[in-house]
Amino acid sequence: MDGFHDLGGVQGFGRIPHTINSLDYKKVFKQDWEHLAYTLMFLGADHMKLYSVDEVRHAVERIEFRQQANTQYYERYVIATASLLVELGVLTQQELDEALGSHFQLARPAQSKGRPAITGRPPFEVGDRVLVRDERVTGHIRCPGYVRGKEGVVLHRTTEQWPFPDTIGHGDKSAAMQPTYHVQFSNRDVWGDACDDGFVVVDLFEGYLDKAPQQGGRA
Repeated sequence: MDGFHDLGGVQGFGRIPHTINSLDYKKVFKQDWEHLAYTLMFLGADHMKLYSVDEVRHAVERIEFRQQANTQYYERYVIATASLLVELGVLTQQELDEALGSHFQLARPAQSKGRPAITGRPPFEVGDRVLVRDERVTGHIRCPGYVRGKEGVVLHRTTEQWPFPDTIGHGDKSAAMQPTYHVQFSNRDVWGDACDDGFVVVDLFEGYLDKAPQQGGRA
């Protein structure tokens, strides 16, 4: 699902400060409550096994656009987690409203049941040129919009596999397990001649990729 959360390559934000991964949470979270919001999400996903992290991501995508624009990053995870807890019957809208003292606006209901991954193909190898499938879906998708339809080169394939997000993100536990690939794209191939020279590397599930046509590959 495309929307407010998929902002890669969008202009007008100025320089984006980047923080390298750290074991000190204070370098990652700007305010002290934020790590509690993230903990709440994993409490339901990992400890209580109520939903997957991809279902939370899908619930974030389902937040109404104007609400997205007026909330901070970790607030959206609180809204998404609360939405799933209500949908699963763990909490009620009334309980949330009473706790907040006003109406708690949840994410919108899901409009899609998701989709299965493409399977049965040989894996891509390091050095393969690949084409990202140019897809727009109504449900959850974990492929950034700015690389869809673009060609890149595989730098790395993971040995571990994970459930395909577009399936598990809708609560479907039958999701195919797939590796992800680090795919390198030229900045100019992605954003045109107005950008600086350089490369961007995107981590993409196998189901989002085809072999590039010039290699005589598969559809």
